[in-house]
Amino acid sequence: MSKGRLLIVDDNKSILSALELLLQDDFEEVKAITGPNQLPSLIENGGYDLVLLDMNFSAGVNTGNEGLYWLSRIQELRPDMEVVLFTAYGDVELAVKALKKGASDFILKPWDNDKLRTTLQNVYKLQQSKKEIKLLKRRESALKSEINKEKHFIIAQSPQMLKILNLVRRVARTDANVLITGDNGTGKELVARELHRHSKRADEIMVNVDMGAISETLFESELFGHKKGSFTDAREDRTGKIENASGGTLFLDEIGNLPVHLQPKLLAALQNRTVTPIGSNKPVPVDIRLVCATNQNLEEMVADGTFREDLLYRINTIHIEIPPLRERKEDIKAIAEYFLQIYCNKYRKSCQQISESGLSKLMTYQWPGNIRELQHTIEKAVILSDKNELSPDDFFFKPVMHGTGDIFEGTIEDMERKMIARVLQKSSSNLSAAAEQLGITRQTLYNKMKKYNL
Repeated sequence: MSKGRLLIVDDNKSILSALELLLQDDFEEVKAITGPNQLPSLIENGGYDLVLLDMNFSAGVNTGNEGLYWLSRIQELRPDMEVVLFTAYGDVELAVKALKKGASDFILKPWDNDKLRTTLQNVYKLQQSKKEIKLLKRRESALKSEINKEKHFIIAQSPQMLKILNLVRRVARTDANVLITGDNGTGKELVARELHRHSKRADEIMVNVDMGAISETLFESELFGHKKGSFTDAREDRTGKIENASGGTLFLDEIGNLPVHLQPKLLAALQNRTVTPIGSNKPVPVDIRLVCATNQNLEEMVADGTFREDLLYRINTIHIEIPPLRERKEDIKAIAEYFLQIYCNKYRKSCQQISESGLSKLMTYQWPGNIRELQHTIEKAVILSDKNELSPDDFFFKPVMHGTGDIFEGTIEDMERKMIARVLQKSSSNLSAAAEQLGITRQTLYNKMKKYNL
């Protein structure tokens, strides 16, 4: 921390000389003036950090009103300037009044050298701390703004989605817990962000936690945080995702993938609105708006014993079901044209539209991967096409198997995708059972589901 620059104002030249000598090693610069009339120009142009200000300057005047006046002028010119008052014993009551008006501290005449130095140094440190806090707040505000910046808009023309958006905007104004369900790729995260954007917490961050991607061993550390030394790799304190979201929105994506033996720990945190970091016995209060999402049928999972009923009730105050893209074909054209403009700009292509026959092909396809598959289809078409208008031949869809006896014409990845999709369907999307049947780990299965938009 730099030493800072001190400006002293007192009409007694001997006092000024003594203070300059005393404080020259404590500050980067010490400037002494005998009257306050130079204050405005010095404060605005001199870059001083604090002022040691006498309260009386005119001969025979001991009211202290001059000091109060110049205190207010300093505050007008430099609100962040720290002012320490220099006063005689008889002016203590007046100095206390000045403290209420914004002075940082006061020093009595005659002064104690050590006390004077300590007071001025502490006031300077306080000013630097205030500046750091102000800078951190600006950075935090900028970071929140960047984090909350929408990557994509919800594009809706179908009656189903317009009804959902209307519900979202009404629910957003409350702190009710919301469960968003729907197939993969239908836009559940976008709906969650829309809830946050229209909420009273919009200026805070939305923390996104992919429950399927958190390993069981790191679950507590990721969500609740940990203290340094609480386990082998805990080299420093870490704040958990739930505490990070305090004041804003906590979005638990793929909530259905949370193993049943870990669900009580999450339920306790949501019920108590506190988290206890690993290695600590002190609960930390949190203030969150909870939004969850899943592509699984949680009620069936409750019946199967793979999802706790009390946790379902906790997260399901409001339920929003997102229909698959094939059930809201009115949205296909608008979404396709939206992604067309994004990828034409990204890849600097001249394509500006989709032909009527091209749109017809998009409209008749069933879109098993929903919006995410449509997005990838448009991106691929833009990359491969050199035409100004995209036609049916520019759109490639994954081949569909019609029966187990049919010859599969596709890549190994296509075959793997179909196999995983079939096993997931047979296991009612129970990831543990599907992974066991496929002979892979649960995490590997989850990664492949992400890869293939399942």
